[in-house]
Amino acid sequence: MRKTVIPIELINLQDDGFHLLVEVLVFGQPFNVVLDTGASKTVFDKTFLENHIASGDLLLSDRLSTGLGTTSMESFSIYLPDLQIGKLILKDFEAAVLDLSTVTYAYENLELPPVIGVLGGDILQRYKAKIDYEKLTLILLP
Repeated sequence: MRKTVIPIELINLQDDGFHLLVEVLVFGQPFNVVLDTGASKTVFDKTFLENHIASGDLLLSDRLSTGLGTTSMESFSIYLPDLQIGKLILKDFEAAVLDLSTVTYAYENLELPPVIGVLGGDILQRYKAKIDYEKLTLILLP
């Protein structure tokens, strides 16, 4: 496999910093996720997933979730049959699942494109991610 180059969108958070958005395909549909180099794992919003899967597909996790201002958030995991990022297709990908309603609500209030999760360090490290701010691309290597 050759390198995968994915366009990213730079979002201005009302002059309070920036987020990078990446389009992913989940359940055969395109959605935005936040590219987060500080997140240890890729995470999807629990409410989003509950609208797309059977309730038994979420597995309760015994790990405490750190970050997002709390260590007591109930967390789950899920095996996604396919997660596509650009041309990279990840089969049976295990993702963390959290209540990201505060993030989705904030994006909604700022009238920004909706997001369903966070692309985290598990994928970024495994595929030797490089972020090119000048070209606004994410490069993933085999």
